[in-house]
Formats: sequence, C-alpha cells, structure tokens
Amino acid sequence: MLKLGLQLYTVREEMEQDFEGTLKKVAELGYQGVEFHTFFGRSSADVKRLLDENGLVALGTHTQYSSLLNDLDSEITYNKEIGNNNIIVPFLSPEERNWAEVFNNLKIIGEKCKEQGMVLLYHNHEFEFTESYQDQTVFDAMYAEVPASILQVELDTCWVHFAGYDPAEYIHKYAGRLPIVHWKDMKKLEDGSAQTVELGQGEVNLAAIAEAADKVGVEWIVVEQDLCQNPPLESISSSMEWVQNYKNNGGPIHV
Repeated sequence: MLKLGLQLYTVREEMEQDFEGTLKKVAELGYQGVEFHTFFGRSSADVKRLLDENGLVALGTHTQYSSLLNDLDSEITYNKEIGNNNIIVPFLSPEERNWAEVFNNLKIIGEKCKEQGMVLLYHNHEFEFTESYQDQTVFDAMYAEVPASILQVELDTCWVHFAGYDPAEYIHKYAGRLPIVHWKDMKKLEDGSAQTVELGQGEVNLAAIAEAADKVGVEWIVVEQDLCQNPPLESISSSMEWVQNYKNNGGPIHV
C-alpha cells in the first residue's frame, strides 16, 4: 500500500510566508509525508519539532547539485537531524549537463551518502529522456553507469509522459530501485509546453502509475504541481479529493 506525500515546492510561497501554518494545513489535508526543496532558513531542530507536532514524515529533500558537490557533509547532518534519509538531486541546469562528469560525481556523492546511512536519488525532468548519451537516453545511461547500491530513482512520471514514454513501463523497468514516485498531472498546451494541473484534471494515466508503483513496492507516491492555476493550498486540497475518491474505489493508497 502506497504512502502519500507532498512535494512542498507546490506550496513554496505559502511556506515562505507561513512555514508553520502551511505544514499544519498539509497534515490536516491528509498528506502523510513531505518532501522539502528548501528549509527557508529554519534550524533542523525547528523543522523536526514541527514535523513531529503535525505527525508528518520527512520523506526526502531536493538538494541542489552544487550543494551536494560543495557542502555534502552539512547537508547530510541537517537531514539526519530532521529524520530524513533520502537526498535527491532535483534538477541540472544546461551548464551542468556534462554527463560523463555528472555520472562520476554521482558515484562519489552516492558513496559518501551510503557511508553515512543515507540514500542518494535523482529526480528526472523530460530532458533526461530527450537527450542521449552513448546511444541511450541519458536517464537509462545514468542508471546503467551508476550502481543501484549508491543511486536510486525518484521517477517524475509526468515528465516521463511528456517526453513520450509510458510511466508505468518505466516503473516496472526500475522495480527494486524506485522508493519514490512523483504523481503529477498535466495538459499539453497549443505551443507544445506542459501545464501542470490538479490530479485528475489532465491527460496522465494516474491510476496506471499508482497500480504499477504499488506492484513493484514503491514506498512513497508524492503529489506535486509545479505551477497552480488556483491558489496552491486549494490545488493540493483538490488533488487530495481526487486521491480519496481513487482510494475509495479500490486504489492501492493509504490516506
């Protein structure tokens, strides 16, 4: 049974303005875990206290690649103190995409994380599927090059779909290496870009993703909406309503 989390990037402005109140609202809506992208200057003790008060789990932290290269020990210490074991590379800028160098750095970072009892994951966008490396997609090349023992998958299924691949197939392909899946819906606009929308409002086969994730033993399925058309707290509430309905109709998710 999948556990449900929220990537707090979805409510980033609310977090910046009211860190405590936003975490409380997220918990009240029924999300069990949260994935951070920044801590807005809060101490690890303060963050841990707020998580405990609201019954939330820190399921992962999106940590900038440059910080992992330059300040890994501090990042690991902070995350241990809030109870998080999953450190996730969230995005690489075009300037950072020297893939041979990236793969080597991921090996170094992943080994150091492993030594400290942490897990390193990589979160994809569409470019890892549209760019190639030695006759493979960058995505597949990365996970072929860097061992599973030091690099796990955080699959953003929306971007897999947008790139023209089947997210459920990729979930099965990386079974056993995939503790976290991002659950995100989208519509393709006339200009060919992706508009992220509330769950159930777009074109992504969300049920197929959840069923595949549950079948292969994914622990966390994480709601994210990069840009919201409605106020973000309303958007995550609407997405939760869809999740509750999905669960009530037999969906393999614990909420």
